[in-house]
Amino acid sequence: MAVIVSCNSAETDKTANTTADSTTTENKTDSGLTSGSSLSEDNALTEAERQDGFVLLFDGKTKSGFHVFNKTTDGSAWKIDDNSLHLDPKEQHDAQTVGGGDLLTTEEYENFHLKLDWKVDTAANSGILLYVKEAPSYKRTWHTGLEMQVLDNQRHPDAKIIKHRAGDLYDLITSSPETVKPALEWNKVEIISNNSLLEFSLNGTKVLSTQLWNDNWKKLIEGSKFKPFRDFGTFKKGRIGLQDHGNKVWYKNIKIKKL
Repeated sequence: MAVIVSCNSAETDKTANTTADSTTTENKTDSGLTSGSSLSEDNALTEAERQDGFVLLFDGKTKSGFHVFNKTTDGSAWKIDDNSLHLDPKEQHDAQTVGGGDLLTTEEYENFHLKLDWKVDTAANSGILLYVKEAPSYKRTWHTGLEMQVLDNQRHPDAKIIKHRAGDLYDLITSSPETVKPALEWNKVEIISNNSLLEFSLNGTKVLSTQLWNDNWKKLIEGSKFKPFRDFGTFKKGRIGLQDHGNKVWYKNIKIKKL
Protein backbone atom coordinates (compact mmCIF):
# COMPACT_ATOMS: atom_id res chain seq x y z
CA MET A 1 0.00 0.00 0.00
CA ALA A 2 4.29 7.84 3.95
CA VAL A 3 1.96 4.41 4.40
CA ILE A 4 3.33 0.94 3.72
CA VAL A 5 1.65 -1.00 0.94
CA SER A 6 1.22 -4.71 1.58
CA CYS A 7 2.87 -6.95 -1.02
CA ASN A 8 4.60 -4.03 -2.79
CA SER A 9 7.37 -2.81 -0.52
CA ALA A 10 11.01 -1.90 -1.12
CA GLU A 11 13.73 -4.55 -1.27
CA THR A 12 14.29 -6.15 2.13
CA ASP A 13 17.50 -7.65 3.45
CA LYS A 14 17.96 -10.84 1.47
CA THR A 15 20.46 -12.19 3.95
CA ALA A 16 18.08 -12.09 6.90
CA ASN A 17 17.86 -15.25 8.94
CA THR A 18 14.32 -16.58 8.62
CA THR A 19 14.84 -19.97 10.20
CA ALA A 20 14.91 -19.32 13.93
CA ASP A 21 14.74 -22.27 16.30
CA SER A 22 10.97 -22.42 16.54
CA THR A 23 10.34 -21.73 12.82
CA THR A 24 10.85 -24.53 10.32
CA THR A 25 9.82 -25.30 6.76
CA GLU A 26 9.07 -28.84 5.70
CA ASN A 27 7.90 -30.54 2.55
CA LYS A 28 5.85 -33.29 4.14
CA THR A 29 2.07 -33.39 4.07
CA ASP A 30 1.62 -34.31 7.72
CA SER A 31 -0.20 -32.67 10.67
CA GLY A 32 -3.50 -32.88 8.83
CA LEU A 33 -2.42 -31.20 5.58
CA THR A 34 -3.64 -33.24 2.64
CA SER A 35 -2.52 -33.59 -0.94
CA GLY A 36 -5.38 -31.51 -2.36
CA SER A 37 -6.79 -33.87 -4.97
CA SER A 38 -9.13 -32.27 -7.52
CA LEU A 39 -12.85 -32.27 -7.02
CA SER A 40 -15.13 -33.32 -9.86
CA GLU A 41 -17.33 -30.33 -9.04
CA ASP A 42 -16.19 -26.84 -8.05
CA ASN A 43 -17.43 -25.16 -4.88
CA ALA A 44 -18.80 -28.38 -3.42
CA LEU A 45 -17.92 -30.53 -0.45
CA THR A 46 -16.96 -34.15 -0.81
CA GLU A 47 -18.80 -36.59 1.41
CA ALA A 48 -15.62 -37.06 3.41
CA GLU A 49 -15.32 -33.30 3.95
CA ARG A 50 -18.95 -33.09 5.10
CA GLN A 51 -18.41 -35.84 7.61
CA ASP A 52 -15.20 -34.18 8.76
CA GLY A 53 -16.99 -30.91 9.52
CA PHE A 54 -16.02 -28.67 6.60
CA VAL A 55 -18.42 -25.96 5.40
CA LEU A 56 -18.41 -23.94 2.16
CA LEU A 57 -17.55 -20.26 2.37
CA PHE A 58 -18.30 -19.70 -1.33
CA ASP A 59 -20.98 -21.54 -3.30
CA GLY A 60 -19.93 -20.29 -6.75
CA LYS A 61 -23.12 -18.23 -7.12
CA THR A 62 -23.23 -15.49 -4.50
CA LYS A 63 -20.95 -13.43 -2.27
CA SER A 64 -23.08 -14.17 0.76
CA GLY A 65 -20.88 -14.40 3.83
CA PHE A 66 -18.32 -11.88 2.55
CA HIS A 67 -17.98 -8.11 2.88
CA VAL A 68 -15.34 -5.48 2.17
CA PHE A 69 -13.02 -4.58 5.05
CA ASN A 70 -14.57 -1.95 7.33
CA LYS A 71 -17.65 -1.72 5.08
CA THR A 72 -21.01 -3.45 4.71
CA THR A 73 -20.81 -3.80 0.90
CA ASP A 74 -19.68 -6.96 -0.88
CA GLY A 75 -17.48 -5.09 -3.37
CA SER A 76 -18.91 -4.61 -6.88
CA ALA A 77 -15.49 -5.18 -8.47
CA TRP A 78 -15.47 -8.70 -7.04
CA LYS A 79 -17.35 -10.58 -9.76
CA ILE A 80 -18.63 -14.15 -9.86
CA ASP A 81 -16.99 -15.46 -13.00
CA ASP A 82 -16.68 -19.08 -14.14
CA ASN A 83 -17.64 -20.41 -10.68
CA SER A 84 -15.01 -18.27 -8.98
CA LEU A 85 -14.66 -14.99 -7.09
CA HIS A 86 -12.84 -12.78 -9.58
CA LEU A 87 -11.44 -9.33 -8.85
CA ASP A 88 -11.96 -7.18 -11.95
CA PRO A 89 -9.69 -4.12 -11.42
CA LYS A 90 -10.83 -1.74 -14.14
CA GLU A 91 -9.96 1.37 -12.13
CA GLN A 92 -7.56 1.78 -9.22
CA HIS A 93 -7.09 4.20 -6.34
CA ASP A 94 -4.56 4.01 -3.51
CA ALA A 95 -3.27 0.56 -4.58
CA GLN A 96 -6.74 -0.98 -4.60
CA THR A 97 -9.63 -1.36 -7.01
CA VAL A 98 -12.42 1.20 -7.20
CA GLY A 99 -15.47 -0.75 -6.05
CA GLY A 100 -13.22 -3.45 -4.61
CA GLY A 101 -11.30 -3.74 -1.36
CA ASP A 102 -10.09 -6.68 0.68
CA LEU A 103 -12.95 -9.19 0.93
CA LEU A 104 -13.49 -10.68 4.40
CA THR A 105 -15.54 -13.46 5.92
CA THR A 106 -18.50 -12.47 8.06
CA GLU A 107 -17.39 -14.83 10.79
CA GLU A 108 -14.19 -14.75 12.81
CA TYR A 109 -12.06 -17.89 13.22
CA GLU A 110 -9.65 -19.04 15.91
CA ASN A 111 -8.44 -22.59 15.22
CA PHE A 112 -9.25 -23.70 11.68
CA HIS A 113 -8.40 -25.72 8.58
CA LEU A 114 -8.90 -23.61 5.44
CA LYS A 115 -8.88 -24.87 1.85
CA LEU A 116 -9.11 -22.86 -1.36
CA ASP A 117 -7.88 -22.59 -4.94
CA TRP A 118 -6.39 -19.46 -6.54
CA LYS A 119 -4.93 -18.23 -9.79
CA VAL A 120 -3.54 -14.84 -10.79
CA ASP A 121 -3.17 -12.92 -14.01
CA THR A 122 0.26 -12.35 -15.53
CA ALA A 123 2.43 -10.24 -13.18
CA ALA A 124 -0.39 -10.12 -10.61
CA ASN A 125 -0.36 -9.95 -6.82
CA SER A 126 -2.89 -10.84 -4.11
CA GLY A 127 -2.95 -12.61 -0.77
CA ILE A 128 -4.88 -14.78 1.68
CA LEU A 129 -5.36 -12.88 4.92
CA LEU A 130 -5.64 -14.42 8.40
CA TYR A 131 -6.67 -13.08 11.81
CA VAL A 132 -7.85 -9.70 10.47
CA LYS A 133 -9.55 -7.37 12.95
CA GLU A 134 -12.01 -4.71 11.82
CA ALA A 135 -12.20 -1.35 13.59
CA PRO A 136 -12.12 2.30 12.51
CA SER A 137 -8.65 2.56 14.03
CA TYR A 138 -7.29 -0.02 11.54
CA LYS A 139 -7.00 1.50 8.08
CA ARG A 140 -5.84 -1.67 6.31
CA THR A 141 -6.31 -5.40 6.82
CA TRP A 142 -2.55 -5.86 7.04
CA HIS A 143 -2.30 -3.59 10.06
CA THR A 144 -3.49 -6.63 12.05
CA GLY A 145 -3.74 -9.67 9.75
CA LEU A 146 -1.14 -12.13 8.49
CA GLU A 147 -0.84 -12.92 4.78
CA MET A 148 -0.03 -15.97 2.69
CA GLN A 149 1.39 -14.42 -0.47
CA VAL A 150 -0.43 -15.02 -3.77
CA LEU A 151 1.78 -14.01 -6.69
CA ASP A 152 3.04 -14.59 -10.22
CA ASN A 153 6.58 -15.57 -9.22
CA GLN A 154 7.82 -15.37 -12.79
CA ARG A 155 6.87 -11.77 -13.57
CA HIS A 156 5.85 -9.74 -10.53
CA PRO A 157 8.68 -7.59 -9.08
CA ASP A 158 7.90 -8.72 -5.52
CA ALA A 159 9.21 -12.15 -6.48
CA LYS A 160 12.73 -10.68 -6.33
CA ILE A 161 12.31 -10.00 -2.60
CA ILE A 162 12.91 -12.71 -0.03
CA LYS A 163 9.74 -13.59 1.93
CA HIS A 164 7.54 -11.98 -0.75
CA ARG A 165 7.10 -14.97 -3.08
CA ALA A 166 3.99 -17.12 -3.52
CA GLY A 167 3.40 -19.33 -0.49
CA ASP A 168 5.47 -17.17 1.87
CA LEU A 169 4.15 -15.82 5.15
CA TYR A 170 4.48 -12.35 3.73
CA ASP A 171 7.58 -10.43 4.89
CA LEU A 172 8.06 -12.85 7.79
CA ILE A 173 8.99 -16.39 6.67
CA THR A 174 10.06 -17.90 3.36
CA SER A 175 8.21 -21.00 2.19
CA SER A 176 10.03 -24.06 0.86
CA PRO A 177 10.05 -25.96 -1.45
CA GLU A 178 8.59 -23.79 -4.21
CA THR A 179 5.52 -25.52 -5.67
CA VAL A 180 3.57 -22.59 -7.16
CA LYS A 181 2.24 -22.89 -10.70
CA PRO A 182 2.59 -20.23 -13.44
CA ALA A 183 0.16 -17.35 -13.87
CA LEU A 184 -3.36 -18.31 -15.04
CA GLU A 185 -3.03 -21.83 -13.61
CA TRP A 186 -4.92 -22.93 -10.49
CA ASN A 187 -3.09 -23.50 -7.21
CA LYS A 188 -4.46 -25.45 -4.25
CA VAL A 189 -3.91 -24.11 -0.75
CA GLU A 190 -4.48 -25.54 2.70
CA ILE A 191 -3.85 -23.50 5.82
CA ILE A 192 -4.09 -25.00 9.29
CA SER A 193 -3.87 -22.85 12.39
CA ASN A 194 -4.36 -24.80 15.58
CA ASN A 195 -3.25 -23.93 19.11
CA SER A 196 -0.63 -21.45 17.80
CA LEU A 197 0.85 -23.83 15.18
CA LEU A 198 0.46 -22.36 11.67
CA GLU A 199 1.05 -24.54 8.60
CA PHE A 200 0.83 -23.76 4.88
CA SER A 201 0.39 -26.30 2.11
CA LEU A 202 0.63 -25.36 -1.58
CA ASN A 203 -0.31 -27.82 -4.32
CA GLY A 204 -0.16 -30.80 -2.01
CA THR A 205 3.14 -30.06 -0.30
CA LYS A 206 3.65 -28.53 3.12
CA VAL A 207 5.81 -25.45 2.55
CA LEU A 208 5.81 -23.67 5.91
CA SER A 209 5.35 -24.33 9.61
CA THR A 210 5.78 -21.91 12.50
CA GLN A 211 4.60 -21.12 16.01
CA LEU A 212 2.58 -17.95 16.48
CA TRP A 213 2.59 -15.52 19.41
CA ASN A 214 5.72 -16.74 21.18
CA ASP A 215 8.96 -14.79 21.71
CA ASN A 216 10.36 -15.85 18.34
CA TRP A 217 7.18 -14.64 16.64
CA LYS A 218 7.62 -11.24 18.25
CA LYS A 219 11.22 -11.12 16.99
CA LEU A 220 10.08 -11.90 13.46
CA ILE A 221 7.64 -9.00 13.56
CA GLU A 222 10.33 -6.69 14.98
CA GLY A 223 12.47 -7.47 11.92
CA SER A 224 9.68 -6.91 9.40
CA LYS A 225 7.80 -4.04 7.76
CA PHE A 226 5.00 -4.62 10.28
CA LYS A 227 6.99 -3.36 13.28
CA PRO A 228 5.21 0.05 13.33
CA PHE A 229 1.80 -1.61 13.76
CA ARG A 230 1.55 -2.57 17.43
CA ASP A 231 -1.42 -4.92 16.98
CA PHE A 232 -0.10 -6.78 13.93
CA GLY A 233 -0.01 -10.53 14.44
CA THR A 234 -1.34 -10.34 18.00
CA PHE A 235 -4.95 -11.46 17.60
CA LYS A 236 -5.81 -15.11 18.15
CA LYS A 237 -9.22 -14.80 16.52
CA GLY A 238 -10.14 -12.84 13.40
CA ARG A 239 -11.56 -12.79 9.90
CA ILE A 240 -10.16 -14.51 6.83
CA GLY A 241 -9.74 -12.36 3.73
CA LEU A 242 -8.92 -12.21 0.03
CA GLN A 243 -6.68 -9.30 -0.84
CA ASP A 244 -7.40 -6.63 -3.43
CA HIS A 245 -3.99 -5.51 -4.67
CA GLY A 246 -5.34 -3.95 -7.85
CA ASN A 247 -4.60 -7.01 -10.01
CA LYS A 248 -6.76 -9.74 -11.54
CA VAL A 249 -7.11 -12.74 -9.26
CA TRP A 250 -9.55 -15.66 -8.98
CA TYR A 251 -10.55 -17.76 -5.94
CA LYS A 252 -12.80 -20.83 -5.68
CA ASN A 253 -13.43 -23.98 -3.62
CA ILE A 254 -13.21 -21.93 -0.41
CA LYS A 255 -14.10 -24.13 2.54
CA ILE A 256 -13.24 -24.26 6.23
CA LYS A 257 -13.39 -26.48 9.25
CA LYS A 258 -13.27 -25.18 12.81
CA LEU A 259 -10.79 -27.05 14.99
